[in-house]
Amino acid sequence: MPITTANPLVVQSDRTLLLEVDHPLYAETRDALAQFAELEKSPEHIHTYRLTPLSLWNAAAGGLDAPGVLEMLARYSKYDLPPNVVSDVRDYIGRYGKLKLMREGADLVLRSDDAVLVAEVQRQKRMQPYILGQRDAHSLTVDVDRRGHVKQALVSIGYPAEDLAGYTEGARLAFAGRETTASGELFTLRAYQRDAVAAFYADGTPRGGSGVVVLPCGAGKTIVGIGAMETVQRSTLILTPNTVAVRQWIAELLDKTTLTPDQVGEYTGDRKDIRPVTVTTYQILTYRPSEESDFPHFGLVTGHDWGLIVYDEVHLLPAPVFRLTAEIQARRRLGLTATLVREDGREAEVFGLIGPKRFDVPWRELERQGWIATAECHEIRVPLPEEQRMTYALSEEREKYRMAAENAVKTQVVRELLAQHAEDQVLVIGQYLDQLKYLADLLDAPLLTGRTNNAQREKLYESFRRGEIKRLVVSKVANFAIDLPDANVAIQVSGTFGSRQEEAQRLGRILRPKADGRPAHFYTIVTRDTRDQDFSANRQLFLTEQGYRYTIEDAESLGLLNGVLDAAGNMTPLAERPPAEEHHNGARPGRRRRSTAPPARSTHNRREGDA
Repeated sequence: MPITTANPLVVQSDRTLLLEVDHPLYAETRDALAQFAELEKSPEHIHTYRLTPLSLWNAAAGGLDAPGVLEMLARYSKYDLPPNVVSDVRDYIGRYGKLKLMREGADLVLRSDDAVLVAEVQRQKRMQPYILGQRDAHSLTVDVDRRGHVKQALVSIGYPAEDLAGYTEGARLAFAGRETTASGELFTLRAYQRDAVAAFYADGTPRGGSGVVVLPCGAGKTIVGIGAMETVQRSTLILTPNTVAVRQWIAELLDKTTLTPDQVGEYTGDRKDIRPVTVTTYQILTYRPSEESDFPHFGLVTGHDWGLIVYDEVHLLPAPVFRLTAEIQARRRLGLTATLVREDGREAEVFGLIGPKRFDVPWRELERQGWIATAECHEIRVPLPEEQRMTYALSEEREKYRMAAENAVKTQVVRELLAQHAEDQVLVIGQYLDQLKYLADLLDAPLLTGRTNNAQREKLYESFRRGEIKRLVVSKVANFAIDLPDANVAIQVSGTFGSRQEEAQRLGRILRPKADGRPAHFYTIVTRDTRDQDFSANRQLFLTEQGYRYTIEDAESLGLLNGVLDAAGNMTPLAERPPAEEHHNGARPGRRRRSTAPPARSTHNRREGDA
């Protein structure tokens, strides 16, 4: 294919890819790169991607080969591909599946056509504890009980194995999906949901049965899980982030399948029912009385004849569950998530222990098909008050972010946006409890945090669904597994630093399609020229990956910022604001007092950690 400088992509020898945002072929190129590269930066004009071993292994597991990847790179590149990039793509993609784990009788065998590779693996320190012996030049016998550990070790040395060792079938469980739900609605899997189930199951062969399905919030990941369960027809353990998610899963299973209440159990802090289908939380599994104690609930996973384990929101999988998962590699495993990004950088462990990415579809594609709402994303920048700039400059880095995130100037922007969206269902989302308590008080809106008990959460969610309340102020509990189909506006005032996974979850809260076709609006209010803006840029990477573009605007130019609230609740022009010590002299907000100053920053002004 001829190379032309009219193309939008520059492929560099360090495996970075530079993509021109304003080029006519931008969207087409972005969608191609999303299949095999990771987005690293997304400023206004040039987006930076990188080819990594993991991104190329996931591409290989999804069916892409090296010629296909190189053809796409060449198609959009301005210049000839650097020779080392061509070699690296061929090498990394070629590594996936070069080693295969297979069952031969009672033995677990690691096999390769490359005898030199087998000899190299045998000499690796990470592998030696699991090797029981050499069968021949092309195969090693490895510890059948350490299958997960073998796979982790191979990923760490750069040669991920294709696991073809098969699965324990698990206890039989016969049930079917309903054509009409228990609530009286027609029900069938959408085409992409059927494709996701098929990609995971792979006709029941050992090439399937483990891996991750990536779909937007609101696109029916739970339905994919139910479809996989119906296909497998075996007893199933479902792991979820919290008790609200447990009960939503149970409600969906009883509504959309022929499973009966005595076949579906809840295993939480409130109940301990173990049934053919059991739904539990990561928190229960990782509970232990002390750091020296064992995990008393691990037996739920290892002590029962499960045929399928479903990991809901798999990107949240805690470290102890990784260890547990390494012990249960003979069970089919399905991960469900909106993003493979983990804030702890352990994506490779998800790849090794849950399985590779089996299926995904760009969010904007589902938006075009009408399965999720059209979303308009806005970043609104506000100034840091002049009298706080010196304090900010002299603060520690972590304190700088908290100070910028809690900027009181954001309050007026929230009020103005709520006035513009008076008839919409609005979520105001943040992470700092004092900031959220103040906003809830000021807006006369219910506050929902990790400390809100489950019964009260469900009551508030139901009131919101029925339209009895139009706005909720929510902490990071809103990130995970809440079903608020009518929410169509989210206003984000603070977040967990640069968390891309959180951005995905929060946008997902408003993406269920609306009956009247209204678009969703996602606002992030950011303090200009601070760590708040820096972290926001990282969070936006997720939106860019999925094809969304932020409109970046100044609050002043939008007419959203004419002043801020003073201690009496009155609006004061920015130029006339009193000095910082006077501004923070107001009383701290009470639970339902309306006219108070924004909360003073103090050592007890904490980030929520109990969602």
